[in-house]
Amino acid sequence: MAAITSEKPVVEVETEEDKELQSELKLLVERIMDKDVKLVGPALEMLKYIIRTSTTSMTSVPKPLKYLAPHYITLKNTYKNIPDGPNKKNLADVISVLALGTAGGDIARKEHDCLTYCLLGTLTNIGDWGHEYIRQLETEIVQTWTDEKANKSLMPLIKDIMHFNCHHHAEIQGCDLLMEIDQLNLLPEYVTEDTYERMCLYLTSCTKYVDVLEAGKIMNLVVDQYMKFEIFSRALIIALQLNNDDMVKNIFKACKDKATLYQLAFICGRHLYQVEIEPEGELSDELMSILGNNHLSSNFLTFARELDIMDPKAPEDVYKTWLEPATPYFSILNENMDSARQNLASSFVNGFVNAGFGCDKLLTTDISSKWIYRNKDHGMLSATASLGMLHLWDVDGGLTPIDKYLYSTEDYIKAGALLALGIVNCRVRNECDPALALLSDYVNNTNATFQIGAILGIGLAYVGTAREDVLNLLSPIVQSSQSVEILGITSLACGLITLGRSKHNVITSILSKIIEANNTEQLRAPYMRMAGLGVALCYMGCKDTIDVPHAAMDVLEEPYQTMIQTMLQMCAYAGTGDVLIVQELLRIVEERITCREERAKDKGKKDASHKKKDRKGIMEWDYCMGQAVAVLAVAAVSKGEEIGAEMVQRIFGHIGRYGEPVVRKAVPLAIALTSISNPQLSVIDILTKYSHDSDDDVACNAIFGLGFVGAGTNNARLAAGLRQMAVYHTKNPSQLFMVRLSQGLLHLGKGTMTLSPLHTDRQLVDPVAMAGLLIPLIALVDPHSLILGRAHFLLYSLVTAMQPRWLLTLGEDLQPLSVTVRVGQAVDIVGKAGTPKTIAGIHTHTTPVLLAAGERAELVTDEYTVYSPTLDGICVLKKH
Repeated sequence: MAAITSEKPVVEVETEEDKELQSELKLLVERIMDKDVKLVGPALEMLKYIIRTSTTSMTSVPKPLKYLAPHYITLKNTYKNIPDGPNKKNLADVISVLALGTAGGDIARKEHDCLTYCLLGTLTNIGDWGHEYIRQLETEIVQTWTDEKANKSLMPLIKDIMHFNCHHHAEIQGCDLLMEIDQLNLLPEYVTEDTYERMCLYLTSCTKYVDVLEAGKIMNLVVDQYMKFEIFSRALIIALQLNNDDMVKNIFKACKDKATLYQLAFICGRHLYQVEIEPEGELSDELMSILGNNHLSSNFLTFARELDIMDPKAPEDVYKTWLEPATPYFSILNENMDSARQNLASSFVNGFVNAGFGCDKLLTTDISSKWIYRNKDHGMLSATASLGMLHLWDVDGGLTPIDKYLYSTEDYIKAGALLALGIVNCRVRNECDPALALLSDYVNNTNATFQIGAILGIGLAYVGTAREDVLNLLSPIVQSSQSVEILGITSLACGLITLGRSKHNVITSILSKIIEANNTEQLRAPYMRMAGLGVALCYMGCKDTIDVPHAAMDVLEEPYQTMIQTMLQMCAYAGTGDVLIVQELLRIVEERITCREERAKDKGKKDASHKKKDRKGIMEWDYCMGQAVAVLAVAAVSKGEEIGAEMVQRIFGHIGRYGEPVVRKAVPLAIALTSISNPQLSVIDILTKYSHDSDDDVACNAIFGLGFVGAGTNNARLAAGLRQMAVYHTKNPSQLFMVRLSQGLLHLGKGTMTLSPLHTDRQLVDPVAMAGLLIPLIALVDPHSLILGRAHFLLYSLVTAMQPRWLLTLGEDLQPLSVTVRVGQAVDIVGKAGTPKTIAGIHTHTTPVLLAAGERAELVTDEYTVYSPTLDGICVLKKH
């Protein structure tokens, strides 16, 4: 056994130079204490010179500070006896610097000697003492700060410190100081053309960690700086985060450059943010066209031709059934797979895969009507509505192929055509308003099937517009509706149209109908959940303004009360990453529900057995339903904040193991929502485990979650996993239906689209996309009552979230322009020194380019000026 030797502490050997320095410092201290005034001044100057030359860089404690430590108390006592004058101030400077080191110890720090003696000193060239001295002063200023009036004496020093920081690459340190003492209003005078970018980027990142009022102040300051240096696109992003109409208008007014205006319009168009442009000839027409996304279809088809993916795909090309095990048992089973449910799944898959391409192998061919009739009853509605997906965004070219189905004698086909008309117009603004013209006639139809198709179609066509004329058309239907189904769909449509604008007349109508249904069987209907979500969507992104509807819901019985109140919080704070709201929602999830057992005693046994038998009838009255919605709400709120999303994923693991059955159903959906169109291996593995759960509903939701996670990515690993699941769940029609849906979502737009609500380098959360994602997720809390029942058409709400995941570069003439770009994983450069690389793992491509989740692009050369904040989405370039 080897002998264990103890390491001896390293003893610093003093050199002759060190001994000489010690004796010199001792002599200088003695001269400072001397009664001869002529000796004191030169001694102090010499001492200051020795300290200054040793403290410019403090990688270790400078020797002069170390050797002067024993004389610290002596110098403090000497200071009291020196008469007022330059010598006294110079000595105060020396004591202030000595307090920085180990000289004063804890007492010096408690009494803030560094700051106290600095204020008593010369207060000139304080930066000459070095960065560490400035940092100590900042710390003590923050510790002693009360308010501006009480600390007037500190203001000159603070200004000196800020001047030093901004001229010595310590701008972020300066920002921290002003934020700590609530004096950010001083910052603009120190922001220069060289420092604004770094400072604004840091300040913007700080808004996640402060309260709402403070965040608002910081963002307004940042916008002012961007406007000062005419960086309009970055200013616009902050204005959109603030949801400030006046600020957005001012940015458009202030900008005079045509290419920059086009870029601003593309950002607003992607966010579906309405901007009023004053009519000024051709430019304003072009801007209105961009804001209305009228270029989206033509640009997407150009993009598809560049990638050479125009050939239509059939559902079989997606399923790749020839790769599944070819045993006699499976071959016999596959021959009999032409069931209505599987044909319905194929209709959805066909719509998702060929979305936006305008052609397919099922509906745009001569056998199109035959395919629709291979679906049964309500299946025909969704099969016909998939035509809208095929002609997505193409308002001019898509109406004609759909129009012929409006003359069908089959009610479901006609209703599907009405829904298809709404889908085609989704996210696109057309001057002719074809959706309103064609659908308004059917809104008040006595046929409920037509009403559903027309109302949901209008909701999708005018999502986020808050148009009064459209809401006035739907509002009377809410008030007069006798059917819970019509109330639920109309409420959703109103919520989609209003989206965050909180139109009180519509909300009041829906709330009064919900309250009317209190203590009745109607409140238990699945569509009442959708009505509640409709109210919540009206408050999307409204944060604190939900108090009134939240209080109004107190009259409702559980679990509906908790459910709708949680939905309100979910929508109001969606994508904010608000930690306090997440904690509040988790508290709801953790609460033990006791009333469920008590209420169950009052129920007759006959009624209970009836519920077990008929799952498609009345919703099982589960008192944990509110908790299930809270789980989804946690995911929705943490979306957009990476650290928060990662943390809640761990929490979902515990809920999935120990939660109530209905709460467990929501866990796979919540996990999927935190990672939409971003197939991380860890998330895929978790959802794959859930997809084999003993609870059929949990398995169904996990399989659908896999489709959400892989949406539009063509992820090979996920595709192989879904093929294996198709074999595993062959005998289970519900799970197999979900597998097919997920396969369709995985190949969304042949792998060119995304469902992620995050855009513009993940800085903005699109509220329209978020709303479209929440509808199927809330419906799937009890999958058999809606999506796996007769309301599968609710899946078409995903159309609001569908966007190409591209980088498309255009010239000033708005024509495609091919440039060479580097693409790689985005790197966070906030607060990093120098000019760090913004991407890692670089690949060089020529635009247009497909961008995966978390990727960023940058130009290879400086040949073009970029007007967008980052190369993402549609970017306008101008040659130098």
